[in-house]
Amino acid sequence: MDGEDGSPTTPRGRAKAARRAEILAAAARLMARSGFAGVRLEDIGAAVGISGPAMYRHFESKSALLDEMLVDISERLLAGAHDAIAAGGPAGEVLVRLIDFHIDVLVTKPDLITVQDRDLSSLTPAANHRVRLLQRRYVELWVDVVLDCADTGELPRIGRDEARVRVHAMFGLLNSSPMLPPFPAAALRALLAAMARAALGVRLVD
Repeated sequence: MDGEDGSPTTPRGRAKAARRAEILAAAARLMARSGFAGVRLEDIGAAVGISGPAMYRHFESKSALLDEMLVDISERLLAGAHDAIAAGGPAGEVLVRLIDFHIDVLVTKPDLITVQDRDLSSLTPAANHRVRLLQRRYVELWVDVVLDCADTGELPRIGRDEARVRVHAMFGLLNSSPMLPPFPAAALRALLAAMARAALGVRLVD
């Protein structure tokens, strides 16, 4: 039997979660194309076959939808970074995993990256605070690994401030990838990885 609370472990809960994910994906696609201000909740509903009034059973407002979308991707990035680090190994291998993970998100979720980059200011204050906190934690995990690479000689000796600048510069480069001309996915991954390493100044051996 389905749980009355719509738990994700029940058929009803799984169907609800799948529907919610479909709405979020459509919202990311439309907002990436037209911007947060250029999309109505009704437009998102129409994209997934839900009437305007029925959309309010899923999200109370377009702002609530954006909040969930960007908090979720920020949490997923941080969790993925923790997983890459927890796998262990030499600092250079950890950094390679981090780069590959970030690029995988860029290549598979370009709409989300575009919306996050452009519409962060449209978040409610609480969600904006949460996303920025998650982003800072994500950056600092990268900075720690970059400094570990410096300790092992795979990067020149640098201080934490410079490491942070290099990481931010790399993100600026990589996160612009959704705006690049069409390019084969495998070749794009390899090119972005090489560019990330160059931005960080890393000397790594494949």
